[in-house]
Amino acid sequence: MLSSMVADPSLLSADKIRPLSRTEYEWMVELGFFDEDERIELLEGVLVKMSPQGWQHAAVTTRLSKILSRNIGDSLVVRTQMPFAATKYCEPEPDIAVVIDDPSSRQHPNRALLIVEVSGDSLEDDRTTKLSAYARARVSEYWVVDLERMRVEVYTKPMRGTYARRQLLRDGDVLRPTRLPGIEIPVADLPR
Repeated sequence: MLSSMVADPSLLSADKIRPLSRTEYEWMVELGFFDEDERIELLEGVLVKMSPQGWQHAAVTTRLSKILSRNIGDSLVVRTQMPFAATKYCEPEPDIAVVIDDPSSRQHPNRALLIVEVSGDSLEDDRTTKLSAYARARVSEYWVVDLERMRVEVYTKPMRGTYARRQLLRDGDVLRPTRLPGIEIPVADLPR
């Protein structure tokens, strides 16, 4: 069994662990180090398996990306489950990222107006590790859609690796992205 062959990270001295940089990770991806069906992302210098997606995760991601795509200008694009160059050691694949459309760029974007994570099993990571990475990348707005409770945590005002403002929206509330005026998404309209 693989788990018995892998060292328990808590037993290793922190100064002995060498993080993988985003540049090294991208190089490994380009060289085909990973099976194309393997769902992993780079978080804080460590390769992390991504949770499988259930029907509700897929439905919420599809619904939100469709609404956002319909309502943004030509200068922006909605990227769904694609790499985001957050920090030197973080390249998560957010469920949704609204970024400036730059067809000439040959890199993953490192700036976003809005990032959305749809969270089932990944809720704790989305509230901690990813929240910190997105805040350090100065993503102006970050949503965590909690599928179990069907509510949306809206984080704004990134500063020093966290967000200064957190709002909790439920049925009866409306999502209004701060940097995307005119878009209104009732929380009650999310698939359940």
